[in-house]
Amino acid sequence: MAKRNLHPNHTAVPLNFCRLPDGYGVVKIAVSGAAETGACGLDAYEKAKEVGREIAKHGGIITTGATTGFPMYAAMGAKDECGFSIGFSPASNEREHVETYKLPLDFMDVVVYTGFGYSGRDLLLVRSSDAIIIGCGRIGTLNEFSVAFEDRRPIGILEGSWGTDELLKQIIEAAHRPNAKIVYDSDPKAMVERLIEMVTKEKEKTMLVYNNHDSRSATGKNEEVIF
Repeated sequence: MAKRNLHPNHTAVPLNFCRLPDGYGVVKIAVSGAAETGACGLDAYEKAKEVGREIAKHGGIITTGATTGFPMYAAMGAKDECGFSIGFSPASNEREHVETYKLPLDFMDVVVYTGFGYSGRDLLLVRSSDAIIIGCGRIGTLNEFSVAFEDRRPIGILEGSWGTDELLKQIIEAAHRPNAKIVYDSDPKAMVERLIEMVTKEKEKTMLVYNNHDSRSATGKNEEVIF
């Protein structure tokens, strides 16, 4: 097998993690977009890389569907800046990921093999992330958007030469469900900054107390727990 020439940053130890106040952890931002970006326009790849670079520069972790196209180029951008990348695979193991789904292993520090196919993978990806950025996309991207919308995750809709942003505006308007956690921007830097600010404020309000709905909990059903 021929030896691959890797960019030194792609194999370097991640530089910065964006620690949230009082040890809430690291901001995890999902990037959603088409695995096949032929219809997205000439600037789609570079926009995706800019998104990944900005997530890494701001100390966030990028999460993707461990796929090709827009998400892969975003992960590449994150690794350009020595960022940390997690991929959520539809496959149950590495061999299935590569041989059955024909998906890459490049630009990911960790791959989570969900074994739940594409739709199940989408659910775990969104719920394992603090916010999501939507680029150009197709039905899988719409599925990830729907999960994030229903779960009221902070959502950044990237405006570009594609039509996904306009389609999502129509869907949101037709939903008749006001959502203050959706932002639009064509500038990846501004979008990442806005999402991190939103996530930080949200966690400051909600992470110290949670309502436990597990009836088998040692603390009792519906009891509030203070951390």
